[in-house]
Amino acid sequence: MKKLMITLLFISTTVAYGQKQKKEDIAAIKAMCGCYDIRFNFAETFAPDKDYEFHENYTSGALEYVFPISESKDKIVLQHLLVIGDTMIIKHWRQDWIYENTEFYSFYKENSWKYESKSPAEVKGQWTQKVYQVDDSPRYEGSATWVHVDGKHYWESEADAPLPRREFSKRKDYNVMRRINRQEITDYGWVHEQDNDKIIRAEEGDILLAQEKGWNTYTKTDDNKCEVAEKWWDKNQAYWADVRTVWDELFSQKKTVAINMKVDDKIMFQRLFALEKEMINTQDYNSELSQSKIKAVIQKHLKSDQMLTSLK
Repeated sequence: MKKLMITLLFISTTVAYGQKQKKEDIAAIKAMCGCYDIRFNFAETFAPDKDYEFHENYTSGALEYVFPISESKDKIVLQHLLVIGDTMIIKHWRQDWIYENTEFYSFYKENSWKYESKSPAEVKGQWTQKVYQVDDSPRYEGSATWVHVDGKHYWESEADAPLPRREFSKRKDYNVMRRINRQEITDYGWVHEQDNDKIIRAEEGDILLAQEKGWNTYTKTDDNKCEVAEKWWDKNQAYWADVRTVWDELFSQKKTVAINMKVDDKIMFQRLFALEKEMINTQDYNSELSQSKIKAVIQKHLKSDQMLTSLK
């Protein structure tokens, strides 16, 4: 009887701790929401080849609005919007946080992502951050446990990714970025810290070209500065919900996703952004028609034999 009581006490303590941990995790994820002055800073720090010519440091800044577009018990979706001047909004990246997720699309190379699954034991207590590009196509995914200790709240994982936008049109000397991402909540907002390997990936294996440090700060500012972004999303959110629906159909096939980002001199996000204006500016938004046209755009850019057939 005594042994049974100890076992039951252990189980109940473990469950209570898990529930407390998850609440803290959710609070940390949602703490990334708000209106921010952001600063991006990157510097190459090391190369194994002594003759490697280090590239100049990269810095930039912007005003960005981060907000939840959906939330359930085990999933929180955060959308980022760039605010340019007083009126211009650019849809930026998206991050989905999924609790104990077992399904992954891992970047390989040349705009291809391989489907992989993990066991529940491998991801117990972890949150997956799935990062998507401006057109809601995949970018990278990593899974790890949020850490809450000594007043610090952070999450850190490793994931392979395509080249960042600041380099993909300028450099051809590497084709994979292996990212160690650390997102930490601070008293002024949050920090996205990166330790990145720039990798040349071939059939024979990976070769490290160079390493870099990234330090991106999100400093909270007056919410009024982002009101224009809220209004823009109210007008455009139906279209982007349909874009996500079409992508989800493709992901549900659980096969490698391979994309030609540029077809007939147009990049996929350019086509989807143009279609957004066309569909939103109609008198009555038609979700079924939008999904059909979105499907046609994405299908045009798929490399593989995958077909988007279930949507009419």
